[in-house]
Amino acid sequence: MVNVAQIVTEVSVERSSLVGRPTVRGKFLYVGKEKFWVRGISYGTFFVDENGDERFTAETVKRDFAQMAANGFNVVRVHTGPPRWLLDVALEHGLRVMVGLNWGEHMAFLDEPGKVEEIEARIRRWIRVCAGHPAVFGYSIGNEIPASIVRWHGRRRVEKFIERLYRIAKEEDPDALVTYVNYPSTEYLRLPFLDFVSFNVYLESRRSLEDYLARLHSLSEDHPVLLSEIGLDSLRNGEETQAAMLSGQVRAAFRVGCAGVIVFAWTDEWYHGKFRVEDWAFGLTTRDRTAKPALQAVSRAFAESPFPPDLHWPKISVVVSTLNGAATLRDTLAGLEQLDYPDYEVIVVNDGSTDATPQIASEYHVRLITTKNQGLSAARNVGTRAAAGEIVAFIDDDAYPEIHWLRFLALAFMEGKYVGVGGPNLPPPNDGWIADAVANAPGGPNPVLLSDTVAEHIPGCNMAFRKDALEAIGGFDPVFRAAGDDVDICWRLRDRGGLIGYSPAAVVWHHRRKSIRRFWKQQVGYGKAEALLEHKWPARYNSIGQLSWRGRLYGRGVSLDFSAMHGRVYQGVWGTAPFQSLYESRNSRWSMALAPEWYLMIALLAGMFLLSLGWGASIVVGPILLVAIVLPIAQASISARRANFVAATRKPWWSLLGLRVVVLVLDLLQPMARLRGRIRGGLTPWRRRGPTARPRYRRLEMTYWRDKREAPEETLRKLQAELLHAGAIARAGGEFDSWDLELSGGPLGRSRLLLAVEEHAPGKQFLRFRVSPKCSKSAVVLSAAFAALAISALWSGVWLSGLVSAIAAAFVVARALTDTGFSGGIMRDLLERFGAA
Repeated sequence: MVNVAQIVTEVSVERSSLVGRPTVRGKFLYVGKEKFWVRGISYGTFFVDENGDERFTAETVKRDFAQMAANGFNVVRVHTGPPRWLLDVALEHGLRVMVGLNWGEHMAFLDEPGKVEEIEARIRRWIRVCAGHPAVFGYSIGNEIPASIVRWHGRRRVEKFIERLYRIAKEEDPDALVTYVNYPSTEYLRLPFLDFVSFNVYLESRRSLEDYLARLHSLSEDHPVLLSEIGLDSLRNGEETQAAMLSGQVRAAFRVGCAGVIVFAWTDEWYHGKFRVEDWAFGLTTRDRTAKPALQAVSRAFAESPFPPDLHWPKISVVVSTLNGAATLRDTLAGLEQLDYPDYEVIVVNDGSTDATPQIASEYHVRLITTKNQGLSAARNVGTRAAAGEIVAFIDDDAYPEIHWLRFLALAFMEGKYVGVGGPNLPPPNDGWIADAVANAPGGPNPVLLSDTVAEHIPGCNMAFRKDALEAIGGFDPVFRAAGDDVDICWRLRDRGGLIGYSPAAVVWHHRRKSIRRFWKQQVGYGKAEALLEHKWPARYNSIGQLSWRGRLYGRGVSLDFSAMHGRVYQGVWGTAPFQSLYESRNSRWSMALAPEWYLMIALLAGMFLLSLGWGASIVVGPILLVAIVLPIAQASISARRANFVAATRKPWWSLLGLRVVVLVLDLLQPMARLRGRIRGGLTPWRRRGPTARPRYRRLEMTYWRDKREAPEETLRKLQAELLHAGAIARAGGEFDSWDLELSGGPLGRSRLLLAVEEHAPGKQFLRFRVSPKCSKSAVVLSAAFAALAISALWSGVWLSGLVSAIAAAFVVARALTDTGFSGGIMRDLLERFGAA
């Protein structure tokens, strides 16, 4: 049975909380300082007259709303603009109303003359009736525009029209929340301006629903996700099946971090315009308001959500490593003190601070451990060893948690076979305009996701691991004193077969840098950390020092290239796919212009341009240099244009323009800062990785007999593993390559290995190895370009430029030869050791 006392208590709380309107904070909704979980029910539509107004009966509405409140609902979703007296009745019963402004989305509304103006006028009229009323939960400016209509008008036209309606709603009722109710068949619509994301989802499988809700969290980024409609027809499926499915789906939606659920519908009484629908029975009550089993099941599910009372929560130790973090540590510890979690401890590791950090920590209920300065990784290891919990969570001293941070981390651990779990880190809303711009700039602490629930990397400001998993790999590597430790620990855990989860509801607020100078310093530090990572994990970086993630970066500040302007929508044959997604290419060729090393290319072209001044070659080199400069600026402008700022709808146009200019500048500065840090740390495009060996410049063939048969793939895996263990950069050939292993000798040369195996009786093998030196395409292009400059300059009588260009061409050729010789020597020594074994 439903706990009636609990429901009554919750209803009274909801009634008392109607003094304020809901607001958005990160992934959740709040009323004042209290989190607001939407426990909603859909109401109507009922008979709609020729004016598009829905007919409500006051006596029926009062009776229905009283029953809703008694069963624990707090939000009623209506589908047309209601009369103001309906809002008054909702207020009397402690209910909020989600006002649906459905204006005839099933028509080609952008083609019909005068239709847009008519829709806008209707939206304004409906909102003016409701504007300012305390019972208004928010407005929905549309519901499920059919996929065929979106295809007809075009995705971007529909997106712009929805944004236009959003602006109108904000003009008429500025303090109200505004959303658009989408559905899977038009999932590809990009509507980042909405206050929260709403989706109607009808999936009968609980697992399928959970998977899709995780996808919606990925699409929503840092916006709340409201499951605005779920339901099941009891006429076709039976009332008991309806009750069981709705109960499970309500619980699932809250568990994966949705801001709430709205169940369709309150009653079987339902109209399509003027026509009563008789062959559906989605209601929790019958047409005469007799309760079905689903009403009690949904009420119980709401009462026991978002966190079931019978769960056993694991003990969690929260570790805060701090070095001179007094400026923000108080926010961190105050946030940790207010966490809603039954069993946790806070350990503060003071890593040799010289400011007021120890005094601040002593004001809170924490375990304070003070050490000499040893760096971030060492401090985290100290906290891990002192931890009493089976899970150790880490948060930075410039971050603070959302109240249910630990609960959502723990839920992910309990429901998945994860050794680690992370979540979003969002910028606080009141940190100032520079911090707002920095939050939209590249280089931030973004997670890297392999799927909607599995991560390749989780940032150190919001990560948790099983203590035994950390101990099994020896904890964090002390070589990472300031950054890079989170990337290294994730790679090591994954290499051991561990799975890292991602919980979009496990939110922390993370302060961004509040000045451009601090942002520059941070990015230089990250560049140094990248150099340390490359030195430890050379195989994960290519020859010019670029890391290729297997997953995708998630969140704000991800750099966009030209390919982001041309996403493709999967629509199915004739547009019939039930789930239609937008696919955007990643790691396109254009992305190279966003890399730190691109600035070295610009410097090289600038040098060539200087050599060409005074004679005809400048006509060729000059435009190439100009294109090289314009490319990153143009692509940075794409990122700046798509930046999503705090309270953007309330900022004047000139303020938004200024913020976008700052983001553009930061997009250009960030690669420069990373390049500076990488070079200072030794991560240069001209670096070499691997053991010292006598060079081998020519092609090499070696043969060996083997008495015991082994699969060629296993032999190649062992050879590659030995090369990686020696610190070399070795990669396997792809599906279309005619070679097996490639060993980098530097940016301009490499060697490729090919293996052929002859099978002989009894069980013997004759192995043939061929090592071929290969110059890179960049070596050929650079040497040819400098040689052409030299010849042209000397022919024109520009002796200095000709001599310098000739020397540059000779240097490129010599470096290419030494790179191939370096890799060839390593390959030869490897095969000699293989034969001796």
